[in-house]
Amino acid sequence: MDCLTIAAIRRTRNGSVTVCLDNGTDFTLDRDAAVEAGLHEGQKMSYDTIEQLKDSDLVLRALNCALRYLEPRPRSEREIRARLNRQHYDADTIENTLTRLKSQGLVDDAAFAQFWRENRTSFRPMSQRLLTLELRQKGIDPATIADAIADIDDARSADDAARKKARSLYGLEHSTFAKRLGAFLRRRGFDYEVTARAIQRAWEEQANPQADDPVTQKGIQNE
Repeated sequence: MDCLTIAAIRRTRNGSVTVCLDNGTDFTLDRDAAVEAGLHEGQKMSYDTIEQLKDSDLVLRALNCALRYLEPRPRSEREIRARLNRQHYDADTIENTLTRLKSQGLVDDAAFAQFWRENRTSFRPMSQRLLTLELRQKGIDPATIADAIADIDDARSADDAARKKARSLYGLEHSTFAKRLGAFLRRRGFDYEVTARAIQRAWEEQANPQADDPVTQKGIQNE
């Protein structure tokens, strides 16, 4: 089998190395990948070995790209796939990268759906319908979505959303209060009946605040 010899290994400024071969060609690897492979000057390598190194390096670069994307928050498989596509990685590299991420528990659509639901419930309450739409857009399958949102109560979510929004509407006349709060709740996906009841409860609570109600106490950050 024909082999090539490493004539030189040169470091670059971006954390990579350029491997120069005795036939005048070269290729670039991540520095860690080169160290892991034990590359050194004078080493002989087959063409197949060189191609395997290039493929492994490409997956490592894609993996690092995905990990940086995951730093702010969890991501769905579709989000990761789309990110790597935008970075122009080929289909095989993307699949290999996702396989590694899944094996490490870093991409899990069921866990992502629960994270998304909990985040929305805590900071941006919305209807089951709108939450379902968001998760579909993230690429989550219907069965996983159903499990994640099964116990969401639209009436309770609407009340939570209305209480937060009502703080910014304090002092308005009832008609203006109801109009603005109603538009807000409809944007969150709540239907007419749920919205109407939430508006009434928010108005009554604003008119008769309870001292021991945690949502009326100071120190709670407005939405």
